[in-house]
Amino acid sequence: MAYQGIDLLSTKAAGDDHGENSSYFDGWKAYDTNPFDLRHNRGGVIQMGLAENQLSLDLIEEWSKNHPEASICTPEGVSQFKRIANFQDYHGLPEFRKAMAQFMGQVRGGKATFDPDRVVMSGGATGAQETLAFCLANPGEAFLVPTPYYPAFDRDCCWRSGIKLLPIECHSFNDFRLTKEALVSAYDGARRQGISVKGILITNPSNPLGTITDRDTLAMLATFATEHRVHLVCDEIYAGSVFATPEYVSIAEVIERDVPWCNRDLIHVVYSLSKDFGLPGFRVGIIYSYNDAVVAAARRMSSFGLVSSQTQYFLARMLSDEEFIGRFLQESKCRLVARHERFTSGLREVGIGCLRGNAGLFSWMDLRRMLREKTARGGAGAVAGDRTPGEAERVARERRSTAASPGGSASATPTWTTRPWRSRSAGSTTSCASTSSAGSRPSAGPPIGSSASACRTTTTSAQPISPVHWRSCRRSPRWFAPPAD
Repeated sequence: MAYQGIDLLSTKAAGDDHGENSSYFDGWKAYDTNPFDLRHNRGGVIQMGLAENQLSLDLIEEWSKNHPEASICTPEGVSQFKRIANFQDYHGLPEFRKAMAQFMGQVRGGKATFDPDRVVMSGGATGAQETLAFCLANPGEAFLVPTPYYPAFDRDCCWRSGIKLLPIECHSFNDFRLTKEALVSAYDGARRQGISVKGILITNPSNPLGTITDRDTLAMLATFATEHRVHLVCDEIYAGSVFATPEYVSIAEVIERDVPWCNRDLIHVVYSLSKDFGLPGFRVGIIYSYNDAVVAAARRMSSFGLVSSQTQYFLARMLSDEEFIGRFLQESKCRLVARHERFTSGLREVGIGCLRGNAGLFSWMDLRRMLREKTARGGAGAVAGDRTPGEAERVARERRSTAASPGGSASATPTWTTRPWRSRSAGSTTSCASTSSAGSRPSAGPPIGSSASACRTTTTSAQPISPVHWRSCRRSPRWFAPPAD
């Protein structure tokens, strides 16, 4: 889109490096211009491209009502108003950093410990990723990222910092597991091109797959980072949203128990309260680094994206309530399980299979039936060729008013093969709401394509899932009825 007066802007502001030209944002734009409304605009676009966890907000609301002293804007808490309103230290409130470190350990089952003095605040996980990019790499240098990966990383990590993200190609035939062979291939390929690799960036649990990284793979990554003197950044913002086996393993646990000899100066964790706690509007992002120099530099940079002292004060009290946090995490897990099964069983009813997942707020869907089945590149029997990356999502959006996130935007490029069950289509990644919706595998083999989650309503309602989440299906299943007025 051309804007008047763009010639008055800097090169950075006027350029296209922001990443928002990605097909990942197409559905967002369609929703913004024509949002679905159950009463007033049933023909509008349903937002299924936003990982927004609303399942357990009622528990936080209840705690807030029972603890009015946690807010400086209540009679019970107003005695702290002057102290909190004037607090400006970008280290953050000591009680907040202590509570956050305690919470991070509790989320990980007490299997890892965190030092409050290493907790650095930022404006959400987006700010945390960008801050680490500034701290760890120079413009033109690169991080390796397993595919498929969160599409907005291209904006969050690269736009202002000038670093590059290079893909580590992972494939559907082994459920997109990261292998050492793929990592070495990506690293050597970058070196051959003269690109300096400064680190590896992973999401664990994975966005958009809804799967976790196992202990052996994490140990391999920490070992590789140590041997090659590159950083390892682990985005763990869904660590508390694991709802089924296998159990979650954090890089913090691995470096304490499995590879204690690794170079901890190269290990960094990103966390936030946007997903596990369902509070994206609070803009609480955390950098936890084992490197003293990174902690110091990130803290100086955090002055550009601080968390308000009022928010810190409230959260310090809530996160310090270990009994409440324990009940919250358990209930959240139960609600995620229920919504996951509800969603994926509905997908199965209409013939859509998913990659088996156990975490996060999305599922990777197999949308091959929306794609043409032969291509010149793939030959007879190849799958997903004639449609361009993101076309399945575009068809769903235009014909069924459903906005999803294309697999192609997550760098899930097709694998052309004559064995259909091993090929990968562009598909689409629907990371929409409050639960992971990964389900059982279709009979055709490992799924290829897209992740979806339909959970923006809370489980406190006795009503079935609204039909808005299933508009992309060709027939209306029996549970398609809208909630009663």
